[in-house]
Amino acid sequence: MTDLTEFPITTRWPATDPAVIQLYSYPTPNGVKASIALEELGLAYEPHLITLKDADVKSGAFTSLNPNGKIPAIIDPDGPDGPIGIFESGAILIYLGEKTGELIGRTAADKARIVQWVMFQMGGVGPMFGQLGYFYKFAGKDIEDSRPQQRYIDEAKRLLGVVDKALDGQDWIAGDFSIADIALAPWLNALDFYGAKEVTGYNDLRHVPAYVERFYARPAVQKGKAIPDPEG
Repeated sequence: MTDLTEFPITTRWPATDPAVIQLYSYPTPNGVKASIALEELGLAYEPHLITLKDADVKSGAFTSLNPNGKIPAIIDPDGPDGPIGIFESGAILIYLGEKTGELIGRTAADKARIVQWVMFQMGGVGPMFGQLGYFYKFAGKDIEDSRPQQRYIDEAKRLLGVVDKALDGQDWIAGDFSIADIALAPWLNALDFYGAKEVTGYNDLRHVPAYVERFYARPAVQKGKAIPDPEG
């Protein structure tokens, strides 16, 4: 039987089946990257709901796996040198792609193209859209100075333009469907949650809206987008 006792997180969130990948997450744009990838890749896993409250993500149990106190994180009992813990959603996607040899390209050039778009999402779309959400929907919207909000509206428009241009003539961001799409599409979809589609010109784009619809039509995406179930 696989022993995961070296990971303190399993004391608070015990593994029912320690032989499968343990997913610690919540269905945010970053969180669903991991669950969707696991579904798309057909890997066996056990989800654990980690709320965004400090009592969960800032707890000693969770930060023993991710010292940054952010979801998602995983433990793979069948790692390259034994059980391994991985945090950062982009790192998880790359790890799972390399583990299976799927959704990460067939050649070194394919992989380079895919990983560059994962990094584009991690370094650009995610942080900038997250700030847009704060200043447009959440507490930042009440700041009298409109410059922070406008800054992130403008940057979201710019990033959307980059994606729209890259999608011209192809269904997926790096050619074939890949971990890059799993990284990117949930964050593009977050504009709906933020109520920011109109202000960013989302609906006027030529390719992005159909791309997001195409992504969410995939059966594995439909399943993975609500895992772990916050209502469960």
